[in-house]
Amino acid sequence: MRYIIDHDFHIHSHLSTCSGHPEQTNENILKYAEENGLAKIVLTNHFWDEEIPFDLPQLSDGRAPKGINSYTKQSYAHIREALPLPQSKKTKFLFGGETEMTHRLVIGLGKRPLTELDFIIVPTTHMHITGFTISEADSKSPEARARVWIDRLEALLSAKLPFHKVGIAHLSSHLIAPTREEFLEVLRLLPEEKMRRLFRRAAELGAGIELNRNDFNYEDGEADLILRPFLIAKSEGCKFYLGSDSHVPEHFEKAIPAFNKAIDELSLKENDKFII
Repeated sequence: MRYIIDHDFHIHSHLSTCSGHPEQTNENILKYAEENGLAKIVLTNHFWDEEIPFDLPQLSDGRAPKGINSYTKQSYAHIREALPLPQSKKTKFLFGGETEMTHRLVIGLGKRPLTELDFIIVPTTHMHITGFTISEADSKSPEARARVWIDRLEALLSAKLPFHKVGIAHLSSHLIAPTREEFLEVLRLLPEEKMRRLFRRAAELGAGIELNRNDFNYEDGEADLILRPFLIAKSEGCKFYLGSDSHVPEHFEKAIPAFNKAIDELSLKENDKFII
């Protein structure tokens, strides 16, 4: 049976500073789910757990990394302000979060969110905050970024986490590199054997692999490179979940078409589905 679109496990509300949209409310998120027949959705606002020391990084010129405010201003206490979440007879609304991994491979997760959250997203491809998620030295070339892609995924899979409720977000994120050309080059440089080993480990641990709306917005000539990590993950037995990564209401309109494209491009069946 073809993979059924019945969930969305990556949604931001106005509490995420990268959203801030007044209409991106819990109630409107639930309405989107009901209108599209989604039985389960997860709120996954960005956060850095205040239990984990957060040393504000600086670049070599003394500036703070661009985009760092997304995490300095968003503690775990902050995202808990979304509770309680509205529910309906049609849709179960779960409480999750999207944390971060620094370039020193520290994950912003303490004991409380590990226990309380229904779902935890840890992106390994956020390489857009130089000085925080990637070092200045490693940001200089596609070769270095490809190595970092592997190292970050390996570090995540080596962490002591409840992988049955952990999602690995957007493997082919444009945030991997500053330009489209460099982004595609990084994907080309990823070593297949290392990817196979890591995705085999992810499958053994039971982690979910995200099919992010943004990852499937590509030109025909880019498909082979962008789909490559997902196809390798599938061949190694990984399970997949859908994530619109919606920050504003307009993103919801693009979610279902993107999900259908991902499912068709990867020939996914119901037994390929990650379930919380």
